[in-house]
Amino acid sequence: MKLNLYPLFITVLLATCFLPACEPEQIVITADEEDEPDDGLGAYSFASDDTDMTDLDNIGASTFDRWITVEFKDGGQATVSEQGDSVSVGIGGNHVTVTNSSGDRIVYELRGTASNGSFKLYSSRKQVIFLNGVRLTNPSGAAINNQSHKRTFVVVTGENSLKDGSTYASTAGEDQKAAFFSEGQLVFSGAGSLTVTALGKGGITSDNYVRFMSAPTVSVSSSAGHGIRGKDGVTVSNGTLTVTVSADTKKGISSDANVRFEGGLTAITVTGSAAYDSEDKTYSGSAGVKADKDLLFTGGALTVTNSGTGGKGISVDGKAVFSGGTVEVSASGANYTSGDISAKAIKVDGAIEFSGATVSATAVSHEAIESKSTIKISAGDVYAFSQKDDAINSASTFTITGGIVTGISLGNDGLDANGDFDISGGVVFAAGARSPEVAIDANTEQRYKLTLTGGTIFAIGGLEGGSTLSQSCYQASSWSPSTWYTMTIGSSVYSFYTPESGGSGLVVSGSSEPTLVKGSSVSGAASHAAGHILEGGTVSGGSSVSLAAYTASSSGGGPGGGGGRPW
Repeated sequence: MKLNLYPLFITVLLATCFLPACEPEQIVITADEEDEPDDGLGAYSFASDDTDMTDLDNIGASTFDRWITVEFKDGGQATVSEQGDSVSVGIGGNHVTVTNSSGDRIVYELRGTASNGSFKLYSSRKQVIFLNGVRLTNPSGAAINNQSHKRTFVVVTGENSLKDGSTYASTAGEDQKAAFFSEGQLVFSGAGSLTVTALGKGGITSDNYVRFMSAPTVSVSSSAGHGIRGKDGVTVSNGTLTVTVSADTKKGISSDANVRFEGGLTAITVTGSAAYDSEDKTYSGSAGVKADKDLLFTGGALTVTNSGTGGKGISVDGKAVFSGGTVEVSASGANYTSGDISAKAIKVDGAIEFSGATVSATAVSHEAIESKSTIKISAGDVYAFSQKDDAINSASTFTITGGIVTGISLGNDGLDANGDFDISGGVVFAAGARSPEVAIDANTEQRYKLTLTGGTIFAIGGLEGGSTLSQSCYQASSWSPSTWYTMTIGSSVYSFYTPESGGSGLVVSGSSEPTLVKGSSVSGAASHAAGHILEGGTVSGGSSVSLAAYTASSSGGGPGGGGGRPW
């Protein structure tokens, strides 16, 4: 027998587009009254701008058999329409529980307002939670509690809000770890907005993974738990995310597995301090992004600010790969002395690879960028600034073959390797503090070396003693702070803005002997390194700087940095 499915056509137009030259986004939901749920075709389909139909997270590749509308009514009782066979519904005021024991894939449309309500779902099939102008607050638990272990598509249209309470009522044998909690995967899409306010626990949490597709606007604030957490991973493929976390030790985006950024706009603000974690029985710091495995950044834009004591912008237990997109990270908090937790912008236990992204990292109290393993830079624009420690530190080898690399420190080395440091290409701007710190440092105490065979180098504070300099280097006897210097090598022109203070001596190098001008004015140039390097353009004014030959035997420098605190 055929279902009495009425034709439904909903088109939602995204008024504001955040990607360059993109078209207004549409979501089209259609129902075909000729389809039967048992013929494998499904009755309802969602069109999206995600074009890969082999991607199981693309809602456009799935069809659904049934539509149930839940309407919340403040001051009254929620209503549930057309639940049909093998679907049971429990309603207590505006608290709605749906159990789907059928074989159908169902769309659950939530709309209306409730200041004391919730939606709980049990299901063994993948499904859609369609947020269509719903405003839901649960004073004693999760606003949405999805106990299904199957993939759940969350389609957002119009303006929606979810809020939990400061305390959660006990639910025996069941988790409810956030204002929006799910046992299974959560895949967000749509053209609307969702605001999540978490007072008792996290904002959005899945015990599987969380992914954001084309192209909702999601704002999460949490004063008690993590902002967004996916136990098995978090992926930002598209959308606009704003995450604000104020609780001590908590993270903006957190996963026990990998965190991926493939597109979209993500802004994270963290203010919580480090503290003793009674559950883990150890001291722990806050972070904007925390990946217990790898961080993979291939596209999109990410901004992270962490002002908490001992807080980190990005913290990764595995490796970190930055191959595309833009990243801006700031850690402005002090170090946390109990537990020896340092405030760093980007801290990675494994290797870091920069191969195309634009990355800016600043730290007040410790390293701006640190790897407990190796660092390799082959492309992209990497800028790091630290007031008190190394700008960029590698616990092992540090290799630069290309890209634009800037490390400026007012308190330690600009670029520091606790192993060999090899530079064969790229544009390198390094500035270290006064002796014994240097601009570019290798761990000569353990018989490692700095080797320079190519690239364009502008180094304030000298190079590590005993360096192997296959490419000719030149030195100026002095330099001036907060001043533009323009260096010309053949047809290439680069201008560098010097820091407010630093070590003695200026060393430059290129593929041929450079000319150097101090106090120049530059217009029409391409900007790099957070505005500290200009490439090309029209250069005028300034005075010529005399350069003398620089040899390894005259290299300055002292003991290399120790790599900072362990955390």
